[in-house]
Formats: sequence, C-alpha cells, structure tokens
Amino acid sequence: MGDYVNLRFPVILTGLETTTHAPYLAGWHLRIEPELGRLPLRLITTALITAAVFGWIADGCSRSTIKNTLAMLSRIFEQAIADGILEQNPAHITGWQREYQQVEDELRDPRSLALRDWDALTELADALVAASYNRYRGWGDVVVHSACTATRIGEVSGVRARDIDIDKWLLTCRRQTTPAPGGLVDKHTKGRVARLIPIIEPLRPLIIRRLEATRGDPDARLYTGPRGGRISTAVLRDATHWDDVTRDLGYEHLRRHDLRHTGLTWMADAGILPHILKEIAGHRLITTTQRYFHPDVLRILEAGQALTHHLEKLQRDGQITRRW
Repeated sequence: MGDYVNLRFPVILTGLETTTHAPYLAGWHLRIEPELGRLPLRLITTALITAAVFGWIADGCSRSTIKNTLAMLSRIFEQAIADGILEQNPAHITGWQREYQQVEDELRDPRSLALRDWDALTELADALVAASYNRYRGWGDVVVHSACTATRIGEVSGVRARDIDIDKWLLTCRRQTTPAPGGLVDKHTKGRVARLIPIIEPLRPLIIRRLEATRGDPDARLYTGPRGGRISTAVLRDATHWDDVTRDLGYEHLRRHDLRHTGLTWMADAGILPHILKEIAGHRLITTTQRYFHPDVLRILEAGQALTHHLEKLQRDGQITRRW
C-alpha cells in the first residue's frame, strides 16, 4: 500500500484545497502508514480499518483528526478503484463517533477505570505476557511503564534512552518525538511541550534493565515489539489477546488508554497537588485533572473555586476595590 500511495500522491490530492493537504498528509504519515501501510491494498478490510480507528481514539486523537485521516484513507481507496485495483471502498465505516461518546462518558469518572493497586497491575502484565507468542516480556514492561508514569502507550513506545535521567529519576515525555516527513505535526499534538514525570522506585529496576539493553545508544528506544517495531495500542491488543485476558481477570471495561487513568488516579490518591498533577498529565485545564481526585477532595477543591468566582464577581461589581 505504501509504495502505491507515495506514487499516486499527486492524483490522490487533486481537487483538495491546499490548506487541507497538511492534515490529510499528517493522517497518512502519522497513522495510516504505520498502521496499515505495509499491507497490500486488497488485504485491507473494513474490520482492520475499524480496529485502527478505535486504537487512534484510545491514543487521544480528536474527532477532527480521525475525520481527516478517514477522508485521506477514503481518497486512497477511491483512487485504487479508479485504477482498477479494487472494486469497493473499505474505508466507509460507521459507529466510530459512538466510541467518542463512550470515552466522554467514562472520563466523567476516570477513577472508576483505574486498577486497584500494584499487585493488580503486575498480575495484568504477567497475564498479557503469558498469553503472547513466545511470552515476550516487553508487552508487560510497556503496560507497567504506562501505568506507573500515567502515559499513553504511544508515548511509552516513543521513549528513548536519552529521555531518562537516572540521577534525578525523571522521564522527559515527548508526545511526538520525531516529526513526519515535511515536518507534519498532528493537530492534537500541536503545541504540546515535553513534560517531566517522576520515575517511582518500583519502576526503576525495569528502567535499568531496559537501559542496559540499549548498550549506551542515547537514541535507542526503550520499548519495542519482538521484531523491533513501535508498539501501538492495536499492536498491544492483538499480540497479547488483550480482550480475552482482561475479561478473564474481571476487567472487561479496561482499555489500553485506561493504564494512564490508573497512574493519574494513584498519583491523586498519593496526595500530589492538582496543579502539579496537571503538569505531569499534560492537561490543558485544571478541571480535567480534578476528576482524578477522590470525591471528598474534589468537593473541597470545588469550594475553593466557588469562593474565587464569588470574589471575582464582587470585584467586577465594584464591591471589592483592592487585591492583595
């Protein structure tokens, strides 16, 4: 698929406004090519595309990002039909918008998505490794790292040796470590800066073992699949039989992205202040971060916000003329 698309780019983009080229090309280089680019066009089915879309949603892609990606994918297949390669377009999928509604509903109470403790996390990691081909330990390492650092699976797969500071035990987490050809950057990653995340003590032996495997190469990735490729949510799901494993453990609701919810919930319960947790999580709004705190704490935080709004209203009305 990749060779065909790269050859036919001028025709595929014909008729589009030039302002649309960047998001469409970003969809190709950052999502379609890594997920489906190695497959022949005839082997790409609607089911494969649907699974890829759900993985992108779990990675935090926005609605417009998914829409632009699907539009690019549809144009590729329409051109393949015109070239006589295919007879129908498998990119005409439905139902992915409902997945967003489910995500939004779940995020109203992200605490309910968290694993209960360290033992539950390691049990999940071990079960995923046991269910994988050749019992590849890397799958479990990715899961543990994601939960302990409250990062997305895509971010874990992007971690390089140079991102680890073992003197201070800090991780520099970069949402997108390498731009796509032409410097294309996703809309949902645009403006996101690297953030610092503490590496907790239980995670450090795993980090040391991974660093030793890089043999001093600062650009080496800490986490890759058994064949050296990057790990996506879809790859992790398929390789570990995620759905079967989580169901057997009683976590039918658990998705790969929920590992991040686990880490943020644990940090909130550990007493990390909201404004610090906001920086660790990379949230734009403090209200998003506050959802991870226990309801009793959340009510106290909301009381502080209510007082702030009250004082601001009094000042606007002229009843308060002085700020301290």
